[in-house]
Amino acid sequence: MRVAIIGGGPGGLYAAALLKRLDPARDITLWERNAPDVTFGFGVVLSDETLGGIEHADPVVYEALRRDFVRWDDIDIVHRGTTHRSGGHGFAALGRHRLLEILHDRCRSLGVDLRFRTEAPPPDVLSAEYDLVIAADGVHSATREAYAPVFRPHVATHHCRYVWLAADFAFDAFRFDIAETEHGVMQLHGYPFSAAASTVIVEMREEVWRAAGFDELDTAESIGRCAKIFSEALRGRPLRSNNSAWTTFRTVVNDRWSHGNVVLLGDAAHTAHFSIGSGTKLAVEDALALAACLAEQPDVPRALAAYEEERRPVVASTQRAARASLEWFENLHLYRDQPPRRFAFNLLTRSRRVTHDNLRLRDARFTDAVEREFGCPPGTPPMFTPFRLRGLTLRNRVVVSPMDMYSATDGVPGDFHLVHLGARALGGAGLVMTEMVCVSEEGRITPGCAGLYTGRQAEAWRRVTDFVHTQAPGTAIGVQLGHSGRKGSTKLMWEGIDEPLPEGNWPLVAASPLPYKPGSQTPRRLSRAQLTDIREQFVAAASRAARAGFDLLELHCAHGYLLSGFLSPLTNHRTDAYGGSAEKRLRFPLEVFDAVRAVWPAERPMTVRISATDWAEGGTSAEDAVGIARAFAAHGADAIDVSTGQVVAGERPEFGRSYQTPFADRIRHEARVPVIAVGAISSWDDVNSLILAGRTDLCALARPHLYDPHWTLHAAAEQGYDGPGVVWPAPYRAGSRRPQTGRTDAPKPRLTLDG
Repeated sequence: MRVAIIGGGPGGLYAAALLKRLDPARDITLWERNAPDVTFGFGVVLSDETLGGIEHADPVVYEALRRDFVRWDDIDIVHRGTTHRSGGHGFAALGRHRLLEILHDRCRSLGVDLRFRTEAPPPDVLSAEYDLVIAADGVHSATREAYAPVFRPHVATHHCRYVWLAADFAFDAFRFDIAETEHGVMQLHGYPFSAAASTVIVEMREEVWRAAGFDELDTAESIGRCAKIFSEALRGRPLRSNNSAWTTFRTVVNDRWSHGNVVLLGDAAHTAHFSIGSGTKLAVEDALALAACLAEQPDVPRALAAYEEERRPVVASTQRAARASLEWFENLHLYRDQPPRRFAFNLLTRSRRVTHDNLRLRDARFTDAVEREFGCPPGTPPMFTPFRLRGLTLRNRVVVSPMDMYSATDGVPGDFHLVHLGARALGGAGLVMTEMVCVSEEGRITPGCAGLYTGRQAEAWRRVTDFVHTQAPGTAIGVQLGHSGRKGSTKLMWEGIDEPLPEGNWPLVAASPLPYKPGSQTPRRLSRAQLTDIREQFVAAASRAARAGFDLLELHCAHGYLLSGFLSPLTNHRTDAYGGSAEKRLRFPLEVFDAVRAVWPAERPMTVRISATDWAEGGTSAEDAVGIARAFAAHGADAIDVSTGQVVAGERPEFGRSYQTPFADRIRHEARVPVIAVGAISSWDDVNSLILAGRTDLCALARPHLYDPHWTLHAAAEQGYDGPGVVWPAPYRAGSRRPQTGRTDAPKPRLTLDG
């Protein structure tokens, strides 16, 4: 096999060494347009997991790396003159030049043809002459651009400028230093990479960078300014450059990673922000996977398909974590007024990979201190601390999220709803929410949707609230009121979600006459008189909800239903007083909110669910969502339930664990209103992490409560918690300990004998 490699960074070099070691008969040539000692940056951080893979695949490289690694365990967060140290993290780093030297030596010893100061031939020429072409030519990959119609790259730039520098002394920890200047917030990321040198990255938002005049300074002046701003962290020492320049991070994603016998590797295929130290790590792991797939598969096409199948989910997960970390630093100014330890905890858990439980294992003393500062009683996890909304005190921070059940008859909730909601109330959550309860027959999503537009429906709901208050005392029950708008008159979810009924359809209404998707019914544009009628339907339903005994009312302004349809510019094309600017699009939802608030008992809280983004170009953005939240808070909303999407059929959500929580976080800190976070929050560890970091006040979980109605009780048992934050119903107390199971471990041998 003849292999061509474009790019002499760590990923390309390591791929060359592995492929040659696994099969010495391979003819491998690597082109690097720069000299051997030319590289960007200073230090490289690798995880123990990556090092383990290297050790298994090539002990020679591992041993050379091991001799030069600097290891440390601590992270220091310095903010407003206070340093908080968290230990137990485990880092290993070395100089980038030294890493390249080790890989150069290994490649040469194995017989790889390294061609420095030489441009690689065009990829189409290489693909014709070689059996395999590995494009490891970095974030600005010419190979990727040459085959852009096939790879379909997506490149996103972000809001911060950063510069990669070094200091000639070794930090004794990974250091994050926050500087609040007259121009705005700046941050330093620093870590040692040898016994006498450290990497120093200085980062700030673009507008801060310009306000501070960095756009007008040359390299030497910029370096001097940075050294002065962070003089305390640097102990008064200077900074130095290595072809350093201010730049903006680019996130690279490709729809495909291979074309014929050409494959992308490392930054050419994907990038992840430096704040989680992942670029070199990902490239090295790509090389390991590619080499393994080539050894395991019978030919190149199947090897490249297997490589992409193996690596894509791992990379996607890392990119989600990196994006969360990147955005945290972009929005650092929102968190600077947090209590010091909570700020440090927030920073440490920013990517959602380090969690509350994980951090407790690493450094229990630090985590305990954060909990004390938050106000957790001894032995009480954050999720089991109370939270007050107006006259309602929730005994814990867990919410059973609204979930449409499509199981009502003529809008009347029956035995199913009693058992469904009653079981979740017995399961220990602080607040149990109904599904979206419709304010009119025409406002239903499906024929199976529950309502509150008749007295009979209200009486049936009273049966449910009485059960909750009697059998699960301390658990609150809330009702979510909504109108389907253009998404109504559809089949039950399991018969065809969002599909029109085959017969018996009812007319739809919406802000504008736009069908939800091709084949959907076109709604009628609401007139002023009809708007008044619908507002009164909400009022009447709210009055019935109050009499039915609900503790909280949520107004559904999300997911493309009627009120949401007014908020989004993609679904509201009106030119009257209810369309156009954001303020006009808010007008009708606020009118409904005010009218409902007027009849809803003063001591009972009201929340509003919104879609914080439409996940579609030209739709509601995160910035718009902050404005929407501020408006509802100004009108008396006690909390904002922050969901996303489902507004337009062509949305492109960025799914992932806790993927919607950054929107709640931003609204909480910018709009200064309590929030409920939702969206793939599935573990009690996530709930504790989000609450303790200050990213949300309450966490709403849907599918986990379908899987386990007693999710909250089990979360308490698994954490060894027994207190007022969650109470086992008397008939269930015998089950408050996890049942014993058969042993799955075997006794270890007393002796291990050779031969």
